[in-house]
Amino acid sequence: MNAWSRRRCLGAFGAVALANVGGPARAQAPAFERSDWPRGAPTPALETLSLDGQAVKLSDLKGRAVLLNFWASWCEPCRAEMPTLQGLPPLFGEDRLVVVALNFKEPPQRAARFVAQTGLTLPVWLDPLGAHARAWGVRVFPTTVLIDRQGRARERVRGEVDWSGNEALGWVERLMAL
Repeated sequence: MNAWSRRRCLGAFGAVALANVGGPARAQAPAFERSDWPRGAPTPALETLSLDGQAVKLSDLKGRAVLLNFWASWCEPCRAEMPTLQGLPPLFGEDRLVVVALNFKEPPQRAARFVAQTGLTLPVWLDPLGAHARAWGVRVFPTTVLIDRQGRARERVRGEVDWSGNEALGWVERLMAL
């Protein structure tokens, strides 16, 4: 992947990290940026279609913690973190945690091809016009929003994360406790 494509996925903070590649040895900044959901900002509604054409609503997932992951098949960091996201529901209990992969502006056939090629089993929802990404303030891919069991967005993570690592597992554990 060239630097232009990587910047498109990671946004400005990713471009800064790329500028350090090949330079003098120094501590690497993480490939992600975690922040609280903006105080007082409502959690946007989300109603769309799943990859198999079924109507789906985020509100139907109340009672379970949700990781809402905005991704695209052209985004290498999105592709890289997908296996570790997929490992979370079995680890925490599929009745307690769901990870939704919300595909950004790709034809359903392209998303389906990615799912088939990678063996992805997460629910894949579609954002064909990018309206959901705009409503959720997503400008960097991947972006994952952590949503509590009451359906309230709590945190946003921009960039690639190893969701099997201790730091990310701690975020999910805290979310599950809310």
